[in-house]
Amino acid sequence: MKNIDEIPTGKLNRSSKIVKTGAKIGMNYLKYYGKKTFNPDIDHDELNTANASDIYDSFKNLKGSTLKMAQMLSLQKNLMPGAYVEKFSLAQFNVPPLSIPLVRKTFKKYQGVYPEDFYDEFTPNAVSAASIGQVHRAKKDGMDLAVKIQYPGVAESVSSDLALVKPMASKIFNLQGRDKEKFFDEIEEKLLEETDYIHEVTQSKYISNACEGIPKLKFPNYYENLSSDRIITMDWMNGSPLGDFVKTDFSQETGNAIGQRLWDFYMLQIHKLKTVNADPHPGNFMIDENENLIAIDFGCVKTVPAEFYQLNFELIEPENLNNLDFFKNALLKLDLIHPEDTEEEKDYFTELFHEMMSTFAQPFHHQKFDFNDEEFWNKITGLSGSYKDKEIRKMNANRGSRHFLYITRTFFGLYNLLHDLKAKVDTENYKKYL
Repeated sequence: MKNIDEIPTGKLNRSSKIVKTGAKIGMNYLKYYGKKTFNPDIDHDELNTANASDIYDSFKNLKGSTLKMAQMLSLQKNLMPGAYVEKFSLAQFNVPPLSIPLVRKTFKKYQGVYPEDFYDEFTPNAVSAASIGQVHRAKKDGMDLAVKIQYPGVAESVSSDLALVKPMASKIFNLQGRDKEKFFDEIEEKLLEETDYIHEVTQSKYISNACEGIPKLKFPNYYENLSSDRIITMDWMNGSPLGDFVKTDFSQETGNAIGQRLWDFYMLQIHKLKTVNADPHPGNFMIDENENLIAIDFGCVKTVPAEFYQLNFELIEPENLNNLDFFKNALLKLDLIHPEDTEEEKDYFTELFHEMMSTFAQPFHHQKFDFNDEEFWNKITGLSGSYKDKEIRKMNANRGSRHFLYITRTFFGLYNLLHDLKAKVDTENYKKYL
């Protein structure tokens, strides 16, 4: 893959590239509707493929918040058109890294010296590259280290990038209604946190210390004296990325064991810490030769407010799901239905969210749960049909507390990882670690 010698960092340069991408999207729509005039039965596949390619090709060179949004959207593979999932998933693993001269220049800007003068050894070629930063291998004082270097200009461009991307995202993903701004505000807040590497080190140590009692779950050590607001230095961890591991011929016993650790890790965060790693994609976990699960990235962490936590988990209790009055009242408190909704809208969204929450809640209704169960997985993937229902387009469809954005993302990601592991887990096992 060709390295990048320069990243647009100025607001003008970045905005011009985003505007050009928006123009390409506009042309794709014109071509699509032109063809549809002569062939009314044509579907969205060609349009989705063209849009996904144009967006990714532009965002991969801009890095930062634009590429991070693509990565986030790729995790919603049950809700997104396949063309977007396929293309945007490249943002997790297949991003062009910075060239060696740009790496050295960027590191010196952040640390005041070149990396080869800061560490005893430094590998100038990136080991991996993602949306906000890339990782290099280094050594110092006999320690084998991983060094995450943030791309230049990323932190300074989050707000301006999102302001330009919003109209494009709203058009493509049908984001409309009174509440869409609060979701963009939530994304902006989290992305700004992700660019603060001092904050990331703090929350990494907090979560890893709180969860270290789970057997065969490992975390790197973080070195604050070798880190800064744009550089993180941590232990180098040996293992295979979870995304690669699930493609191997592992046993059911192994899949169950790793899946149990993953489930316990997330339930402990949610139920004890009320703080959770909200970026559960395969690139953030590794499996070592002893089948330890290694968590290596805590850039995106969501704190769950007490009221939202209580309402959300009360709502998925079987007796409450089946109590229509309780259920509707909870939907109002969670802003999933609105007081000014018509009766038709209230009935429609009550039914829709009941279907969604009943499906999501199934693992919590059984002490033993099989995430490879075909019936359950068909229901999960079937939720995409609910979201794409034409009736939603006629209604004020952007709904719910802003906290749903990252919590839903967390559970979709977790369920997908457990499905890939074909895991059967004890859903109450985590309680021994509370």
